[in-house]
Amino acid sequence: MPRATRSAARRVFVAAAAMLASAVLAPAHAQAGGIKDPNVQKAVSRGLDWLANHQSRVGHWEAQNGFYPCCMTGMAGMALLSEGSTTKQGKYAPNIRRAVDYLLSRARPNGLIGDPVRDDKYTYGHGFGALFLSQVLGEEEDAERRQELVRVLTKAVEFTGRSQTKAGGWGYVSAKDGNGFDEGSTTITQVQALRGCRNAGIPVPKEVVDTAVNYIRKCTLPDGGVQYNSGGGGGRPPITAAAIACLFNAGDYDSDYVPRLLSYCEKNLSNVSNDGFGHWHYSHYYYAQVLYREGGKKWEAYRDKIYPRIVSEAGPDGSWTQGYIGAVYTTSINLTILQLENGALPIYQR
Repeated sequence: MPRATRSAARRVFVAAAAMLASAVLAPAHAQAGGIKDPNVQKAVSRGLDWLANHQSRVGHWEAQNGFYPCCMTGMAGMALLSEGSTTKQGKYAPNIRRAVDYLLSRARPNGLIGDPVRDDKYTYGHGFGALFLSQVLGEEEDAERRQELVRVLTKAVEFTGRSQTKAGGWGYVSAKDGNGFDEGSTTITQVQALRGCRNAGIPVPKEVVDTAVNYIRKCTLPDGGVQYNSGGGGGRPPITAAAIACLFNAGDYDSDYVPRLLSYCEKNLSNVSNDGFGHWHYSHYYYAQVLYREGGKKWEAYRDKIYPRIVSEAGPDGSWTQGYIGAVYTTSINLTILQLENGALPIYQR
C-alpha cells in the first residue's frame, strides 16, 4: 500500500476509534436524548452555572449561615453529576473534583464523612456525601483515586451500620450519640447511600438494609402514610415519598405494600401547587425519583406539571431561593429533578 494511502487509512481508523470511544464513554443522557424543552434547558444551564460559581475555594457548599457543608456538597455534587460531567470530563469536572477532594478530606478514621462537633445533624452529610462519592466511583479512571474512594466508602458503610438504632432507623446523629433516637428522613438518606455504595461494588451488609426496610414498614400507617419515626408523629407526605424511593433503592417492590404508599402520595402530592404539607422541595425531590422510575404516562403527566412550576420560580441569577435551608439546597434539589431524564446517574436510572 502506498505511504499516502496508508496514512489516509490510519487517519480514518483513528477517527473511527475516537467516535466509538466517544459513543461508549459519553454520559448516559447524551445517548438517551436528555432534556428537550428549551426553557428547561436554559433554567438548568443557569442553575448549574450558579452552583459552580458559588462553590467555595476548598470545594464545599453551605446552607444558610454556613450550616451543613457535607450535606450541601453531596447534594450540589449530585446536581452537577446529573448534567453528565465527571471528575475527568465535562464542563463541571473541576467543580466535581474539588467537591470530591473536600468530602474525602472530611472522612474520619471511624468512617464518618463529616464533623460531629460543628454539625448537629451529621448523618445527613454522611449520607449525601457517601451517595455522591459512590456515583463518582463508577466513573473514576485514576487508580489511586479509585483506591481512596473505595477505602473511604467501605469505612463509611461500616459507620452507617454501627450508627443504626435498635429499631432499624437512623437519627440526626449516630444511635450512640443520639441515645437511640431515629427519624424517617435521615433513614432514607442512609439507605439510598447504601444502595449507591452497593451498586459501586462496596460491600454492604444485607441485614443492615433489611432492618431498615422493616423499620419503614413499622412506621407505615393503614392509609399508606409513613409517620415521622418509630415513636409516632402521624403520616407525612414528604417522608412517605422518600420511603418509596428508599424501598425501590433497597429492591423492595412489594405488590401490596408499596402501592399503598404510592396511593397515599398520589392523593397528597399529585397537585404540585399544594404547599400545605410543608417541605415541598424535599417531597418532590423523592416523589420525582419514584415517578421517573415508574415511567409511562404517570411520569409524563407529573413532569409536565412540575417542570413549569420549577422553571417559573428560578431567580434572576439562576438560583432558587424558596424555603428556609438556603439557595444551595433548593437549587440542588430542583436541578436534580429537572435532569432526571438525562439518565446520567445509576442511582436514579430506571
